Amino acid sequence: MSKASLETAIRNDILAAITDLLTKKFDTDVMPVSASELTIPVLDAEGNEKFALVKVSIPRGARDGNGGYTAYDGYAAAEDYKAELADKAAKKAASAEKKANSEKEKERRAAARKTVKKLNTDGLDKMIHEGE
Repeated sequence: MSKASLETAIRNDILAAITDLLTKKFDTDVMPVSASELTIPVLDAEGNEKFALVKVSIPRGARDGNGGYTAYDGYAAAEDYKAELADKAAKKAASAEKKANSEKEKERRAAARKTVKKLNTDGLDKMIHEGE
């Protein structure tokens, strides 16, 4: 068998398993929309009809420039994605910390302005009218 026909057989087997699972789980029609995609009607929390699209592909990898491919490594792709998610979480945490610090600084400045204003109005009046 050719490489393409082997990949097609794997993809079709996975699509059949997904079709069975989705049919049992959601009790709805699972409809093929292409050789590698299935769609199912679903309802959102408000009861609006939407469609979920499931795609199965057997990636060959990246072209190597010599008419072939560098094999796709799913383990490496999963590790890269995990690192990407960790990086996004770290950036989000840093942004939240910066925002919290900024809010604290604004509150501190507002309190300082209030104190200075109170001292200016109360303290200066006392100093000016102290000898009277």
